[in-house]
Amino acid sequence: MLIDWFTVVAQVANFLILVWLLKRFLYRPILDAIDAREKRVASALAEADAKKAEAQKERAEFQDKNEAFDRQRASLLSKASDEAKAERQRLLDAARQAADALAAKRHEALRSELQVLGETLSRRTREEVFAIARKALADLATAGLEERMVEVFTRRLREMDVAAKAGLGQALASASAPGVVRSAFDLPEAQRAVLQSAVNEAFSAEIPLRFETAPELVGGIELSTDGQKLSWSIADFLATLEKGVGDLLKGNDMAEAGVEQASAAKGDGHGN
Repeated sequence: MLIDWFTVVAQVANFLILVWLLKRFLYRPILDAIDAREKRVASALAEADAKKAEAQKERAEFQDKNEAFDRQRASLLSKASDEAKAERQRLLDAARQAADALAAKRHEALRSELQVLGETLSRRTREEVFAIARKALADLATAGLEERMVEVFTRRLREMDVAAKAGLGQALASASAPGVVRSAFDLPEAQRAVLQSAVNEAFSAEIPLRFETAPELVGGIELSTDGQKLSWSIADFLATLEKGVGDLLKGNDMAEAGVEQASAAKGDGHGN
């Protein structure tokens, strides 16, 4: 078989032209498009990686901020709780102090009232006993109460202890002013003369006397000079009664104070 070289050459030339045309107008645009697409994909992937990294960074920052916010919130809550406890304790202390002050004021008012009551009771007791004694002695004796008082005082003057009598006599004798005779009532002249005579007789000397009235003696007579004195009165017999009333009131005060202390201790226990 004979080879037509012209045809072969023409076909080879056509093939080469076709390859060149395909490369020029088909393969090159496709390759360029593929390269461009790969570059776009790579760029998109790089941008996605950058955005992912940025998102992770923002997420980490958000977590840090969230943790910082939680710590700050816990700190604020703890601080607010401590402040609330401190304020509660302050209010409790203030209320306790106010209650203690009120209790002390009430106790002081009660003590003052009891003191006034005790003084009033003591005074009224003296007055009533004196009135009863005056009436009883007036009913039972032919002489008045004043005479009886003078008799009792002169008897006590005669029965004085030797040392006490000597001291009083020396004070009366050496005094620059007259001795003072104080009585709960105004002594009549006859009773004054009896007392003057009894004093002169007791101390064997002329003792000048000055007579005064002192209602607080409550039915009694007192002879005094330069710090020395001799006295007798119904008040002496009422002293025991007055002391008993005072002890009773004092006992009530102590009982009230004990109750208040127990209440305060109980309140402290509940507060704590």
